[in-house]
Amino acid sequence: MICLKRAYDPPSPADGQRILVERLWPRGVTKQRAALDLWLKEIAPSPELRKWFAHDPAKWKQFQQRYWKELRDNPAIAVLRDKIRQGTVTLIYTAKDEEHNGALALKEFLEKRSIKRGK
Repeated sequence: MICLKRAYDPPSPADGQRILVERLWPRGVTKQRAALDLWLKEIAPSPELRKWFAHDPAKWKQFQQRYWKELRDNPAIAVLRDKIRQGTVTLIYTAKDEEHNGALALKEFLEKRSIKRGK
């Protein structure tokens, strides 16, 4: 199971493995408070894509398509899939917008790809 949670929300035992999927460390969050199992910064959207998107909901669909294209050849996907096979994974993100962010796009990419592969 793949869950999502903001880095500023308190950790919970139900989170399973907590994986930060941002290139930049969350501002004002200590390593202890983050309680991460892994920081996969290389799986985050490229800096160019992130700047282009600028959290503009009007660009959401195009952002998803561009990000998914980046993810297709990203070796960090294999690492993340391995963690998901082990149990619950919570993708940790920093964006305020819970409906338009890189972690949500990543979760949808992983779920669609596993459905296509029958896993």
